Amino acid sequence: MSKKIGLYIGGIRFDVDIENDFAIFLEKNMLKDFNIEGNNDIKTLLQAYVKKNHELYSQEKKIQEISNTLDN
Repeated sequence: MSKKIGLYIGGIRFDVDIENDFAIFLEKNMLKDFNIEGNNDIKTLLQAYVKKNHELYSQEKKIQEISNTLDN
């Protein structure tokens, strides 16, 4: 089962269908990064994208460190 999540960016509404388990996680994180009730400009979208990629980079770096420790 899926859930529809919508967001206004640059005055245009974008809706995506997301699986329920992921939808809960995504909505929680979108509340931190976006104005859910109103419009978001392109700069806000770019900032959220960079922030999430930095989080991913940090996670991958930490995973690699743990993997290296386990290999020794």
